[in-house]
Amino acid sequence: MCKITKQFMVFLLIVGLGLVPFGSAALAEDQHDEEKGIRMAADIVLVRPLGFVATVGGTVLAIVALPFSLLGGNTEEVFQYLVVKPGKFTFVRPLGDFD
Repeated sequence: MCKITKQFMVFLLIVGLGLVPFGSAALAEDQHDEEKGIRMAADIVLVRPLGFVATVGGTVLAIVALPFSLLGGNTEEVFQYLVVKPGKFTFVRPLGDFD
């Protein structure tokens, strides 16, 4: 082979190997964005409505449990676990964030 052709092939090999890390990072970023979009869509369609139902149900249960929690002295704890936690999960946390 001609000397220029060999040098050109070596140059292409070096450039190609040098670009491999950037290509995999771009591919990972695309997959991450797609996964995040799926999580957000699932959050809107499934999780938020269930969280709303849990908040309303927890409020009803807290009202039913109010006489007993008043006698037990743990009204604030019952309110936190049955109303505030589901409410924060449903209305405060970022979309698609399940942590």
